Amino acid sequence: MTDSSNPGSDDTSVDVEGDLNAGLNLSPRTETSKPKRSSKRRWGPILVLVLVVAAGAIVITQFLGKSLDYYCNVDEVGVKATCSGERSLRVQGTVEKGSLAKEDTQTKFIIAFNGKTMAVVYDGDPGGKFQECIPVVVRGRLSGDTFLGNEVEVKHSNEYASQNKERLDTTSATTCPQAG
Repeated sequence: MTDSSNPGSDDTSVDVEGDLNAGLNLSPRTETSKPKRSSKRRWGPILVLVLVVAAGAIVITQFLGKSLDYYCNVDEVGVKATCSGERSLRVQGTVEKGSLAKEDTQTKFIIAFNGKTMAVVYDGDPGGKFQECIPVVVRGRLSGDTFLGNEVEVKHSNEYASQNKERLDTTSATTCPQAG
């Protein structure tokens, strides 16, 4: 092949492809053995991942275990395994007539369900529609025979009341016959 594009060239032949490939080695390569990877390299990230997942699982189970409130009626406290001990509970009962007393910043009252009673000490004023002879749910912890409440739920929605009429009638009728 001749290079006719160069005006100063004489008619000597130039191997254009040869000039382009002059610095390249185009001979076939022989396969060389690949360097072995260290087993530490593969197990390191896996070990770290397993430790992170295990630590996350422990944190989540500890958090969830402490944040769960078990729902119990007064007559189930101390009887059912999930309704005793140091765990947080939500206890349902009716505030007994004549049991409501306020001392300093505490509100003390007795709740009853199915003939069983429990003394409650609530730090603060429950407010709202809280009064004697109404069903309540108290959230807190058991300390001996006294329930230390940190939240009192009073009002039942119409949907709850219609779906649980028998339960509400039972709690009201046990301590305040005029309410049932």
